[in-house]
Amino acid sequence: MVTPGRIFATERVHGDRHDWRNLHQMLPYLWEFRGRALLALAALVLAKFANVGVPMVFKEIVDAFEGQQAQLLVLPVSLLLLYGALKLSSSLFNELRDVVFARVRFRAMRRLSTRVLEHLHRLSLRYHLERQSGAISRDLERGTRSVSTILNYMVFSVIPVLVEFSLVAAVLLSKYALVFTLVTFGTVLVYVAFTFAITEWRMDYRHQMNKLDSHANSQAFDSLLNYETVKYFGNEPMELERYDTTLSQWEDYAVKSQSSMSLLNFGQGSIIALGVTGIMFFAAQGVVVGHMSIGDLVLVNALMLQLFIPLGFLGIVYRQIKYALADMDLVVKLLARVPEVQDAPRATALRLSAGAVRFEQVNFDYQPDRPILREVDFAIAPGEKVAVVGHSGAGKSTLARLLFRFYDVTGGRILVDGQDIRDLTQQSLRAAIGIVPQDTVLFNDSILYNISYGRPDALREDIERAAELAHIRTFIESLPNAWETVVGERGLKLSGGEKQRVAIARAILKQPRILVFDEATSSLDSRTEQAIQQTLAEVAANHSTLVIAHRLSTIVDADRILVMDGGRIIEQGHHRGLLAASGSYAKMWELQLREREQQTAGGLISHPG
Repeated sequence: MVTPGRIFATERVHGDRHDWRNLHQMLPYLWEFRGRALLALAALVLAKFANVGVPMVFKEIVDAFEGQQAQLLVLPVSLLLLYGALKLSSSLFNELRDVVFARVRFRAMRRLSTRVLEHLHRLSLRYHLERQSGAISRDLERGTRSVSTILNYMVFSVIPVLVEFSLVAAVLLSKYALVFTLVTFGTVLVYVAFTFAITEWRMDYRHQMNKLDSHANSQAFDSLLNYETVKYFGNEPMELERYDTTLSQWEDYAVKSQSSMSLLNFGQGSIIALGVTGIMFFAAQGVVVGHMSIGDLVLVNALMLQLFIPLGFLGIVYRQIKYALADMDLVVKLLARVPEVQDAPRATALRLSAGAVRFEQVNFDYQPDRPILREVDFAIAPGEKVAVVGHSGAGKSTLARLLFRFYDVTGGRILVDGQDIRDLTQQSLRAAIGIVPQDTVLFNDSILYNISYGRPDALREDIERAAELAHIRTFIESLPNAWETVVGERGLKLSGGEKQRVAIARAILKQPRILVFDEATSSLDSRTEQAIQQTLAEVAANHSTLVIAHRLSTIVDADRILVMDGGRIIEQGHHRGLLAASGSYAKMWELQLREREQQTAGGLISHPG
């Protein structure tokens, strides 16, 4: 069997990255603070002028002492003061650069993080159903951090070294023989070429480490998300083995990456050592023959040290920038992903009047070879309650997803007040519809926050009234922290029935014209269900209501019932008429009635008296 990790191991992922394109993506973030960026760049250049000026002044100090050998030594106070001023200026301008550029760097991180979250919300439901939350959270974390890393290294490492190179080149060319410039920059070119070549070779190890790291994180996240399921089946050893297998592959690539980095570091050190030795040889020879002073020897040595010390770090910087670009590539590709469902170029806001809904010969499929809906045709008049029933997989819940336009129909059309929903803005369409889903997922926040989510600007009394209508206010106020009770991740601290009542309160608070109840009482006990049914009837009054139901007893009062099978409507009518027709609905009713009688009989046997 081929494990996901092995698939990653055989994948060549670096060929499809576009580093220059990714760097270009950062320009808008710099442009927002272009004044600050230019000021930081000016501070950087001034710091490097001061930095290069230090050894030049030091040369003059050495030469001043050398010229006084036969005389009484005189302290060169002005040169010493200038030396100190340059050292101070270098430190001052470096710190000024950091302070000025901090806002640019952290604002870029903020902007990119917000942009990514916005784009994730714009992507369609299909993407979110297929993605792995753990993997994408790790990828996005690394991708967002990569912007800060690239900006940080570019401004604090790459550009300073380039400026210093230019200044050193100017000094060497203007004051010394051409051989010094040739040796110095020949060494630099060999160093850079060696660094680039080896780093490109070992980048594949880093890509595989990232892939496996994301995959391992996804496995751990998925395992913890399904904590109860793992416990039910006692599969902790299997989860740990699966996780450890991926980490084992990650470990192999991490070791290879570290070993190859040691080879790279040794090669870089060797090139620098040879270059400095060559420079010092020519400088010493110049002093011997009298072409250079002791001060010149000191200056050349100091310039080489100033040049090669940051150059040693430049190798690390290059690797980190390459890693950051690889991480950033994940975010760039995500942002390039086009949402499956988009507003039309000339989309208009929904002109809501009565809230009439019509499915007109609707066809839909998730994959072309697997049709879900076939020529579904029905209407919901203003104020009418239409229920949809059928066995699992009949296509009932798909109707709600299409009405919300989480997917576009593959045939036919859906109308709201006579307007094709594909011609409307998604925001205006969804604002007109309220839903109580079958699987209620809550935010890891307070009950108050989760109910108010239906209408964030609602008054406290409106929220309390919605909770009362949903028969959950008494329960909330009985809790130790009452409305501020945190419900846990996905609402796990609440029972299924309590979560559904929060969802009902949220839908009530939204006050939509169109209501969708998708198995809205499936997690409630019979007593609470009866109370909620009355509430739903009150809430649905004067609303166009679509009820997707499994328990037929909950929709006997519907104005019309649609029976679906195999993606088609095979029967429709009111409850009594469908029973009299003795078709599929009547058989489903009889089956559920028998199941209820058996459950009742079982309860009497289990609890006699």
